[in-house]
Amino acid sequence: MLTLNKKPVVKAEMLIRRPVEEVFEAFINPEISTNFWFTKSSGRLEEGKQIKWEWEMYGVSDDLLVEKVEQNKLIRIQSSDNTKTEWIFTPRGEEETFVSITNFDFPGNGDEIVSYAIDSMGGYTMVLCALKALLEHNVILNVVADKSPDAHV
Repeated sequence: MLTLNKKPVVKAEMLIRRPVEEVFEAFINPEISTNFWFTKSSGRLEEGKQIKWEWEMYGVSDDLLVEKVEQNKLIRIQSSDNTKTEWIFTPRGEEETFVSITNFDFPGNGDEIVSYAIDSMGGYTMVLCALKALLEHNVILNVVADKSPDAHV
């Protein structure tokens, strides 16, 4: 049976040629994350903590709840709009990590949900590419800031 009310689930995935401990740390440690994603954070991702992420160039922020953290395996957060994101880290040997990011429970209805899901897919894909460049080549790509330069405040 076809269910028309099913909400989309977005998945972005990438192989990062670095050990799982290093890749995991890049997502929970804002001293690293601010080099490839947001510009400011109120702290490390720790289970049960409320965290604020800021994209200062756009004048926006998001408050999130860290629902679950399993060292080098999983991170799950809930954003202020109740959207959920889950990272799964799968080691592939000692020097490679496959990162899978799933984003779901988008707010709105119809076209709003579809638009949110498409934007999310592109955003998480850019984040993974920027992380790959940083960890594998020590290059800061600035893709998040450069995506919409006319939107800077």
